[in-house]
Amino acid sequence: MRTTALAGVGIVAATALALTGCSAGDSSGEADGPVTITYTNFISNGGNEENLQAIVDAFEEENPDITVEVTTLPYADYGTALQTDLAAGTVSDVFDIEYANFAQYQANGVLAELDPEDPSAYRTSVLEAYQSDGTQYALPSSFSTVVLFYNADLFEAAGVETPTADWTWADEQAAAEQLTDEAAGVWGDHQPVSFYEYYKVLAQNGGEFLNEDGTAVAFNTPEGVEAAEWLVGKSGTVMPTIEDGQGTPDFDTNLFLDGKLAMLHTGIWMFGAFADVPFGWDIAVEPGNTQQASALFSNAVGVSAGSEHQEAAAAFAEYLTSSDVMVQTRLDAGWELPATSDEAALDSYLTLGNPENRQAVFDSLENVALPPVVAEGQQEMQDIMTEELVEAQAGRKSVQEALDSAEERINAAIGG
Repeated sequence: MRTTALAGVGIVAATALALTGCSAGDSSGEADGPVTITYTNFISNGGNEENLQAIVDAFEEENPDITVEVTTLPYADYGTALQTDLAAGTVSDVFDIEYANFAQYQANGVLAELDPEDPSAYRTSVLEAYQSDGTQYALPSSFSTVVLFYNADLFEAAGVETPTADWTWADEQAAAEQLTDEAAGVWGDHQPVSFYEYYKVLAQNGGEFLNEDGTAVAFNTPEGVEAAEWLVGKSGTVMPTIEDGQGTPDFDTNLFLDGKLAMLHTGIWMFGAFADVPFGWDIAVEPGNTQQASALFSNAVGVSAGSEHQEAAAAFAEYLTSSDVMVQTRLDAGWELPATSDEAALDSYLTLGNPENRQAVFDSLENVALPPVVAEGQQEMQDIMTEELVEAQAGRKSVQEALDSAEERINAAIGG
């Protein structure tokens, strides 16, 4: 996994996904007469269902011969449901895909080719990042970065300077120790002990998760050990332990909402959830050790290679990911960010209010850490890494023992 330095919002590109077999050149859908296409998603679950419907309604108004039937599933259920539908041949015409799963879907031929009518609506790097032998295999619907959220009131009360863009791990650690007050139930820091955090802190320490050709792991190094110790070592010192509830769903979110957490590593998708808290808060680019590296996630839409209405499905996929209606709807709602090339539209995002330092979202794009991906064994790789890190967190293994075990198990799972 490489830390990629890109200028400005162009990095969004790196997270698109693929689509195979169909052109959006004729978006009217009239060639086949009135058609109904299906779209299954997780992107709108949890509060953005009406925003998605507004985009669908606008598309149907512009394309009166195409009706879109939407199914929305919780993120936790989506992956299993999609795999089941793909195996049964019942997958929707259009469906959401995460970047981490792209390689597997593309290799298995479940996606249809997509030739967007207006490629200039996307950053060039977005499209190029998800081409294979010159063929486009995805259209990105949104992107998010992970930043450092902080409770400004707790910092002020403790007389601690708030995070800045040039903070390092050492600065974060020092502040977290000063802000932790176990007697008052206040913790200085929270960062999930998981695959998704480990590959990122590894990049922040100058390490690589996979080797050059992606066939074996490369994290069992001094840089990798130090990164794992940084992550695991927070537990019980500046962060709650597993026994305290750390690692359970929404634990960190609720702790922050209750004003009991000074710093939280999480994604910009939490802006809405924290909008009305009764204390001051803001964000900063996550600190690094030898370098900064921010996690970048993207959702994309694919068109099923088996769809009977690929032309109409492709038209909807392009509208859902590049139309002016989509861009404005997302920006107005603070619903992640669209992967648009329209800089002026993105500039308006900075004036939407809490958090005040929205510029940190774009600053975090200057150095990003993309999730390491493999064609086979992706989920197993992720699960194994998390399991082994949690073993170290719980004290059942040393960090070195956990990484040794993770190396052996993951290499077996991905064929390394």
